[in-house]
Amino acid sequence: MTEHVNADPAELAKFSELAHRWWDLDSEFRPLHEINPLRLEWIDGLVPLAGSRALDVGCGGGILADSMARKGAEVLGIDLADKALKVAQLHALEASTPNVKYRKVSVEALAAEQPASFDVVTCMEMLEHVPQPASVVKACADLVKPGGWVFFSTINRNAKAFLLAIVGAEYVLGMLPRGTHEYQKLIRPSELAAYCRAADLDLRHTRGLEHNPLTRRYWLSADTSVNYMFATRKPG
Repeated sequence: MTEHVNADPAELAKFSELAHRWWDLDSEFRPLHEINPLRLEWIDGLVPLAGSRALDVGCGGGILADSMARKGAEVLGIDLADKALKVAQLHALEASTPNVKYRKVSVEALAAEQPASFDVVTCMEMLEHVPQPASVVKACADLVKPGGWVFFSTINRNAKAFLLAIVGAEYVLGMLPRGTHEYQKLIRPSELAAYCRAADLDLRHTRGLEHNPLTRRYWLSADTSVNYMFATRKPG
């Protein structure tokens, strides 16, 4: 019996095609490098990463996983895109990053194998790329220990997000490859909150991520109308 994998082959192919550019700071992945310190400090401020066991779901080339390991966490990054994982592994070797490992496995399969095993689970910019985001949220909840934290980031679904995150970022400014996001797959905060409730995760904090394309400056705010993050906690 073949395991049903909650992934879109076209999405995996899209990110595999770009894999060699993950760590090129002038590539399509530049925005991820620029927002990573903001995310990292927000996460580390809520739950100190040093000494924790962390899982990064949909880790891609390892930008967040690598930085969490450098904060002192023991990190496992998982993804289903072979090339991106190879890039992440190669970067960890080249940069001598301590305590980070990468593995090709679905989050649902890992949840069945290692339930309640992690202090921190992150799932950034991934939910809007899978067929069943609620399944990913549930698996993340199953993977975290009672009392542990699960962090999500994604993009709101509204006219403003369409204009800024798709038309602006992909077609006008060329910050992201065209076709990176599909409007109908974007997720409203109310929808993600419902997925979290169904998975028995308590929503503790929300943050918006804003950007000035002229100065290329990013900052966290209370505005969740476009890019936003959730910090959730499993009761324990």
